[in-house]
Formats: sequence, structure tokens, C-alpha cells
Amino acid sequence: MDLIVGASSNAVKSLVGKLGSLLAQEYTLIQGVRDDIQYINDELASMQAFLNRTKRAGSHDEQRQDWMKQVREVSYDIEDCVDDVNHRLGHEPRGNGKLMYIRKKWYFLTTMYVRRCIAAEIGNLKVRAQQVSDRRTRYGVDNLRGSSSEPVVADAPTDRVAPPPELIGTKQPVGVEDAMNELGGWFKAEQRTTQQSTEKRFLAIFGFGGLGKTTLAMELYRRFGDDFDCRASVQASQKFNLLMILRSLVKQFHEQQAGASLNDPLEGIEEWGEKDLRKKLVHQLKDKRYLVLIDDIWSVSAWENINDSLPERVKCGSVVVTTRFKSVAVACCRRNGRLYDHKPLLEENSYKLFRQIVSSAPDNASKASLYGQILSGTPDNPTKAPSGDHIVTSASDSPTEAASHGIIISGAVGNRLVASKLRSGTSSKPIDNYLAEVDKALSGGLETHLSTEGVTKVLDQCYNDLPADLKTCLLYLSMFPKGSFVSRKRLIRRWIGEGFIIQKHGKTIEEVAEDYFNELISRNLIRAVNNSSNGKVKTYQIHDMVLEYIVSKSSDENFITVVGGHWQTPFPSYKVRRLSIHRSAREEKETVERMKLSHVRSLTAFDSFKALHSCLLKFQILQVLDLESCRDLSSHQLQKICKMHQLKYLSLRRTDIEEIPAEIGKLEYLEVFDIRETEVSELPQSVGGLKRMTHLLAGNKSKRKALIMTEEITKMTALKTLSGMGICGTTTAGMVRFTRKTTATGLFKSASRGSCKQVLQALEKLTNLKKLSLYILGKLEEEDEILLLSAIEHLSSCSLKFLAVDDGFTGFLEESLSSSKAPPEHLHTLELCGNLFEVPKWIVSMHGLEKLTLSLTSLRTDTLMLLSELPELFSLTFSLDAAKSKNGSALEILHKNTMNSGGEIFVPDGGFG
Repeated sequence: MDLIVGASSNAVKSLVGKLGSLLAQEYTLIQGVRDDIQYINDELASMQAFLNRTKRAGSHDEQRQDWMKQVREVSYDIEDCVDDVNHRLGHEPRGNGKLMYIRKKWYFLTTMYVRRCIAAEIGNLKVRAQQVSDRRTRYGVDNLRGSSSEPVVADAPTDRVAPPPELIGTKQPVGVEDAMNELGGWFKAEQRTTQQSTEKRFLAIFGFGGLGKTTLAMELYRRFGDDFDCRASVQASQKFNLLMILRSLVKQFHEQQAGASLNDPLEGIEEWGEKDLRKKLVHQLKDKRYLVLIDDIWSVSAWENINDSLPERVKCGSVVVTTRFKSVAVACCRRNGRLYDHKPLLEENSYKLFRQIVSSAPDNASKASLYGQILSGTPDNPTKAPSGDHIVTSASDSPTEAASHGIIISGAVGNRLVASKLRSGTSSKPIDNYLAEVDKALSGGLETHLSTEGVTKVLDQCYNDLPADLKTCLLYLSMFPKGSFVSRKRLIRRWIGEGFIIQKHGKTIEEVAEDYFNELISRNLIRAVNNSSNGKVKTYQIHDMVLEYIVSKSSDENFITVVGGHWQTPFPSYKVRRLSIHRSAREEKETVERMKLSHVRSLTAFDSFKALHSCLLKFQILQVLDLESCRDLSSHQLQKICKMHQLKYLSLRRTDIEEIPAEIGKLEYLEVFDIRETEVSELPQSVGGLKRMTHLLAGNKSKRKALIMTEEITKMTALKTLSGMGICGTTTAGMVRFTRKTTATGLFKSASRGSCKQVLQALEKLTNLKKLSLYILGKLEEEDEILLLSAIEHLSSCSLKFLAVDDGFTGFLEESLSSSKAPPEHLHTLELCGNLFEVPKWIVSMHGLEKLTLSLTSLRTDTLMLLSELPELFSLTFSLDAAKSKNGSALEILHKNTMNSGGEIFVPDGGFG
């Protein structure tokens, strides 16, 4: 039960720091309260020392487990109280003089009741802390048998080198070659029969959970998908939802249609019924060869519902299905289908995978000889690997290929455990000992085919090997629904908002969070789904078996409460601390209303907000609120949200909100505010008071919508990310999309609040910016262009690493940025879109540039010659957005490109090496 130790220890560690900070504040408290706080602080410090000692104990009996749960709960309650004190007494007047003396006396009188309530609450918490401490001795909890000889829990990742950029799908999974060759014939046969048949064709891959069916199916999808006119993939899962699957298919096919966002919008798709969605699919797939991958189907009825929704008599449709059940696979292939029984890895491939994973440890001279012992073996003689025979052999009995699918389920998990030890470089233990430990730990569950208990034992071994901080970050993934693709940046920002990440080893808090994420990837506890063009992971997914495991762990520990999830979890017996609502039907609404919600610190709702309408005011100390894609969020509810004064993270992305209330300025602790893909075009003046704001994410890239940049926004001097900002020029009226509640007069009024000149001058104050994304909305005056260029040059000399500028064909890129005398040489990412006939000459001086995106530039051989000299360039993208292709300037550039290049562009020999 290492989880209890980790969760309890982290709770206490976080709180001890907060109590010390509270004691340092000069709040006017009731007499004796400071002594109570000091007592609680000392008592909790002793508990933390005990918990750290408990980490080294080999096992924890029920009494110790129960005591640690009590420590955790009282720590959470004390932390809630401390945060409440900071909020309610955080505005005590400071200073000297007669006027300040009067203010202090008035403050003292008006807060007397509040301070008495706080004093009573702190007194009660002191008694609880004392009782918990006494209970430890009374029941003999402090007898840590064998703690001196037990191994110490793993340390958190320290100075790990970030993994090199790599594109998902460029490395073929181990052991699927034969299956790929065999099933490749099925796809080739589809091409031969396209002209003769209009019937759908089916391929069903079946086998037990964790075998690697999805890995194989996704590899087929990647390799042969480009041969089809369009393709899409969805996950069915046990809790089947036909409407969600149909919406996903429609959206994916929609994105593959040229100019779809303009000519055929999907407005209101969340409200479409089954009939409308089916009709849309028929229209999208008319006269097209399509490929659909349906992963993890659990029942024949679910399959029949999906199959009936796919159009008949189209040009040719191919459907690939994965399932755990042969009966479902047979049902899928009754007509014009192929059945494939997926087999476990052969012993040779198991050993190949073993060598591949262990050798992925970083170059480290002190460790080279250790894993060199393993690499000295050959696939023909895997028994030469020292002490790892059982691990390698067991891997061939029932494996999952982790590098592509999520985690190694079977003895092959020892590969990653050993590799993680080699990467850490913190121990001198020989490789033989590592292998022997893993072999011993897993042997009970791997003698024959894996049972449920065997899988749990393997996962326990993986989990127990994690550092305490990483355990917390892993458990947090149980917030997200089964099968969902989650943004890496979204997860990292939420980790930080929850307070799980602290600065260490000289790294920023964001860098530490990236290290934790990369560690989960390297241990195969999560798998990368796709990446950005710069090679970094963009979205990830967690394997079903791992998710089920951590959902159970989180529920047992009262770490996260899931409502409406795939797996049934018991009603919480403690106060709810973190709440995730996966569905908002009547049953879920009633469940939420019965919960104790006043101590919820984190709340996430997926797709719908209905379950929370009646109890929104109960969330008194909420710090993280994620309502992404909740289309039923109203302005009235948003006003209630603006009363949640402790919010640090607020995401309203893809909601239908059109206006942000002025009360947003009261959220003084807000650090992340995400309003991308909403109808919000301006922020109220009160946002200037959000001094802790770190990431302001706005706009809609696909529709070229922007949030108007104002002088108030430039007052958020802590900003590191400023995305989707619009700089208003003299012809903005025709350039900006208005919401139903925003008139042209109102827009120009907001823009004139601080003139363009004042805004651009103030932009230079944001010296902490690392990412800046701008849209130029209308032609800028010459003076304004000079100011904008000056701001870009200044910010680039400070912290800026990412710059994106879309000049809307106003000529800023061609006339101003290209002629810069102090170009942004230190950028890692540069995106330019607009009236640009050639790349700026100064681009060759950007020696650290890793990603370059150019829209509508002159694609000539000399352009590629210039770019081939950039030593760190990993991603080079030339793009033409359908939304811009109708612009006259865009067509002029395209015509000029064709004339200048003669229709041929040559990549220089030896370039881009």
C-alpha cells in the first residue's frame, strides 16, 4: 500500500509549507490562534518525518493504513482552512498614518466575526491533529518492523535529458511484421475490387485484453490509410455511446474536406440526433473510398448499431474492428469479412523487445557495461541474458507491445523497470540484481497465461517502482474518460494548477512537469497518440488496464471521485476532494447532489454541465475548473464561477460563451485562462488586476478569430503564454467576426480604450512571455508597424521562444518584419502567414530554430537552399489554409510561386542533414 504513504506524505508536505507561510503573514488573528497554528505545524512536521520513514517499510498493516488515511484527511481539511484564511483576511490594510490607522480599526471591527470563526475552526483542527497523533501511539502504529533493511522508494526524476523529437508511427512495433504482411493482402485486395464492388468489407481482429490488437490495427491504419480518400478511427468500449461515435466520425471526415470549415460548418453538431448524423455521414462518404477503424467493441448489438450507421452502396468502404470476443468478431465478418486471431509474441520477438527497451537508457559510461551484458546476447540464444530468462520467456506467453500501446502486460514489464533503473543512474546495483528482483516480483503472476490477479500484480510492481510525486501525477490521469485522447499541455497545466509540481534541480516548474510526463511515457504507463510537427507529444492515451487500476486506486484513497465513468466506483465515504463527471444524465445529477462538495478543490465535466447546475455554489474552495466542450454553460452560471475566488485554472474552451463578466477580475489567483474556440472577442477592463495570470489562451485558428489585444491585458506582467491575440488596424471592421452580442461600434470602442499605439508600447512590458501568437486585424499605420516590430525584437531578446504572426495580407511581414535590424534569433518556433513572397534573409542566423511554418511564401529552390543551413531545424511546413485561399493576395502569391519555380522545386543535395 505504498499509495497511502505517497498520498499522505504529499498532502502533509504541501501543507507544512503553507502553514509556515501563514505564520509569516501579519494577519490580525484572535489571541492564541498563532500558538494553535504553530502547534499544528510542528505536529504535522513530525507526521511528515514519520511518513518519510514509513516509505522505507516493506509492508503496512491495516492499522497503519487507516492512520495514514486519517493523516491525509486532516491535512486536507487544514489546507482548506489555511486557504480560506488567506482569502478572507488577505486584504488587511498596511502602512502608517492617521488615515491608515482609521482603516485598520475599521477592518478590525468588520472582520471580528470572520476571525472568531477562523479561530474556532483552527482550534477544532488542532484537536483533530492531536487526536490523530495520539492514536498512532495508542495502537502501536509507530512500530516500523524491518524499516532499516527495506529498500528506499525510488526518487523522482532528476536531471533527465529530454527525449529527442520523434514522429509517432515512424518506428514499427516489435513482432507485428508477419501479421502486417498477412493482412496487407486484404488491403491490396480492396484496391483490386474497388471498381467491381460497392459492398463494405470487414476485418475483425480479436484476442484477449492487453495482447496488442490496437497496436496492430493502428499500424495497419497508418500504413494503408493514405490509400483511401478519407479515414477515421473511434473507440467503442464497454459503455457504448452511439451518438458520441457518430459525432466523432463526422468531425474527422469533416476535417479532411477542403474548405469544410467555411462551406459546410458543423454548428450545433452536439445537439444533432442519430438521424441527422447518419444523413451527414452518407453525404460525406458519397463517391469516396473510406477506411474506418473501430477499436474495442464489446457486444454484437453495439457492432450492429455502428454498422447500420455506415452508408451502403458507396464507392467502397473498409471497416477494421478490434474486440476481445470471438463471437463479436464472427458477427462482424458474416458478410464479406476476414477474421484474424491475434497471437502473442514469439520468444524471439520478446527478446528483441527486451533488448530494444533496455538499450534505450541514455548514454552513461557507468551503466554501459551493465546493459551491455544484455545486449551481448543474440535473438538466437536469448538465454545468454543474465538472470532475465524468466522475464523474456514469460513475455512470449502473454505480452502487450508497450512501445506502441501503453504498457507491457506480462513479464516484459521487467524490461521497462530495468531500463528506468539504468536511466536514473542513482544506484550501483548490478544488472543481474535488477533482473532477479523483477523476476522474483513477477514470477507468481506469470507462470501461465495472465489472470486478472496476475495483471494487477504486474501493475502493482510498475506502480510501486514510481517515485511518490510521479505516483500522484499518474493517479491524476483517472480524471479522464476511458479511451480519450488528452492534450499533453492540458495535463501539465492542470498538474501545476493542482500544486503537484514544484521547482527543483534548477529547473522551472514547467520543465519539471515535462520531465514527469516524459517519465510516464518512457515507462509505458501512457502512450503517445500523435505529435506536433516539432516532434513533441501532442496527445496521449492511457491503456484500459492501467486506467482501471488507477481509477480503483484513486477511489480507495479518496484522491479522485469519478461520476458516470466506465467502471463503477463506490459512493465516497469521505469529503470529495477532486470530482470528475463523465456523464450528466439524471442518475449522475442525483449522485452529485448527495455528495459533500464544499471541500472539492478540482472539478472536471466532460461534454455537459447539467449535473452541476443546481449545486454550483457549493464549490467554495475550487482551484481547478475544467469545462472544456460543455456546450450548455450559460452566462448566469459563468457569473457564479467568477465568485470562486481561489480558482487557479479555468478552462472554458469550446463552450458557447460569448462574453466574460467583469467579475472575472476578482479571481486574483487565476493563472491559466483558456477561452479558445469560443465566441469571446474581448475581455473586460477588470482583467488588468489578474497579476498572477501565466497562460491566456484565446482565439480560433481554423476560423481566424482573435481576442482583441487591449492595454489591460498588457498589465498581466506574469504572462508566459499569450495566444490568439488580435492587433487592431485601421480597417478592422471587415476583418473580425462579431458575436451576436458584439456590434462593430462596441468592438471599436473596446479597441480604442487604449489606442493601438498605447497597446503596442505596453506590449514590451511582457518580458516573461515565452509564447506569443498574433493576428493583425486590418492595415496598421506605419508608426504602429514600427512599434509592433520593436516589441517583437525586444521580447525576443528576453524570454520569447515561440512566435506566430498572421498579418492577414496587410503587408506587415513583407514590409516590416523581413527588414528587421534586430531579428528574433533566439526563437525555437516561428510561424509566419501572410503576404510574404520570400523568406526573410535574417532567418539563416536563427541557429536554435527547431520548427518553421511558412504559409503562402515563395516555394523556390533557393528558398530551400537558405533553410537547409539551419542546423537544429526539425520541422519545416509550407501550408495553404483553405480559409485564405480565396483571398486575392493569396492567389497572386500562388501564381507568382508557379511562375518563379517553373512548377519544380529541388531539395539541395546534402541539405537538411
